[in-house]
Parts: sequence; C-alpha cells; structure tokens
Amino acid sequence: MRRDELLDAAEGLLQDQGTQALTLAAVAERAGVSKGGLLYHFANKEALVKGMIERLIADFDALIEAQAESTYTRAYVAATFEAVETGRLRRWAVVTGAAGDPELLAPLRGAMDRWMRQGLDDEPDPLTSQVVRLACEGVWEVATHCAAIIDYAAIRARLLALL
Repeated sequence: MRRDELLDAAEGLLQDQGTQALTLAAVAERAGVSKGGLLYHFANKEALVKGMIERLIADFDALIEAQAESTYTRAYVAATFEAVETGRLRRWAVVTGAAGDPELLAPLRGAMDRWMRQGLDDEPDPLTSQVVRLACEGVWEVATHCAAIIDYAAIRARLLALL
C-alpha cells in the first residue's frame, strides 16, 4: 500500500467521521491493510497526522508553483482560490483539526511564515502584497465555515486589482 493511499484513507476518515474516529486501526481498516502495514509507514497516530500536514504543505507549494503569474503574491491568490473552489479546503480543515498537539502544527506554522514572507521584496508594493496574502487567509477561514456567502470571482478580482 502506498503512503498516499494511507493518507487519503486517514483524511477520508476525518472528513466522514471527525477527529474522534481517527485511530490507527480505523485508518488501516478503511485503507484495506493490516495495522502492521500502516505501522510500516507511520509508527503512531502523531506520525500519521504529521504526514497529512506535510502533504498539505507540499501540495499547496506545488499549487503556488504551478500558477503562471508574474509575482509570488498573484500566484498565492490564484492557488488559494483554486484550492478553495476545488474542495481542497475541506482537506485542510479536517487535517489541521486532527492536530490536537500544537507541535504537530509546527510545520504548518513554518510554511505559513514562508508563504507570508516569500518574494515580498520583489513585489511592486510589499505592504499591499502582504495585505492581499492576509486577505487570502480570511477567504480560507470564511470558506471553511460559510462558503456560500463568498462571491469567489469578485473577491479574487478585487484582490488582484489591489496589486
């Protein structure tokens, strides 16, 4: 069984049943492997949650990189809205919710620091770029709780117009 399939099973379990259902036995069962097969890849539940968080960071980094934009902030905006509009947001919410230990979120805090600082010196207006990036974080938050109230196209256009 591939590592990503195990992570998919864990994320699906979180999404369908919540954090209380995230046990190694439940993940192994959902993935159709023995608990030993799961333990080969993830020694414990914390390692599994850490693996999910690391994958989320890598996926968002790849999404930013894939954007054909002139600045990092424009790529960040495009990646944010792509993630929100394609349902990747739900994945973030369930995985970060599973990280009851603040130390498990340390890689995400590090990535957030990097995402907020990267390329600012190359932006035409670094402060406006920082404000736009912070606004994207607000989009994530509101979309998590009440996605229907957001006009994604209008918000994206306004954020890009600020740049």
